[in-house]
Amino acid sequence: MSEPKSLRPLGVGTFYEQVGGRETFAKLAAAFYRGIADDEVLKPMYPEADLAAAEERMLMFLEQYWGGPTTYSETRGHPRLRMRHAGFHIDPEARDRWLAHMRRAVDELELSPVHEATLWDYLERAAHAMVNTFEPQPGR
Repeated sequence: MSEPKSLRPLGVGTFYEQVGGRETFAKLAAAFYRGIADDEVLKPMYPEADLAAAEERMLMFLEQYWGGPTTYSETRGHPRLRMRHAGFHIDPEARDRWLAHMRRAVDELELSPVHEATLWDYLERAAHAMVNTFEPQPGR
């Protein structure tokens, strides 16, 4: 395993810049959606057969959130994550599956411990915030 990467020292530039910018977040989104593509619970939440559009939306959102380009808001408006996900059945199982795929994706980045912990803390909080039901998925 290689050394954790931190392209810029803490406190210099935005988190986005510190972890490697677009390249890092594109790698995260791509790794995440590779897992989603075969997930029997999460994949049906994506209407497109090709997950490329969802991957690009996630990339733009994460870039903006962490101090990169504001392309997400310029093209899609305010993120409104809970509202955008309200129509989906997001129960604890879906949350846990989402987090498992995201954990694998974050691990692929090989970030420094402090950058990894900062990113993971946000992702965990976001996943928990998206839960909108405690009822099991119908048919499960």
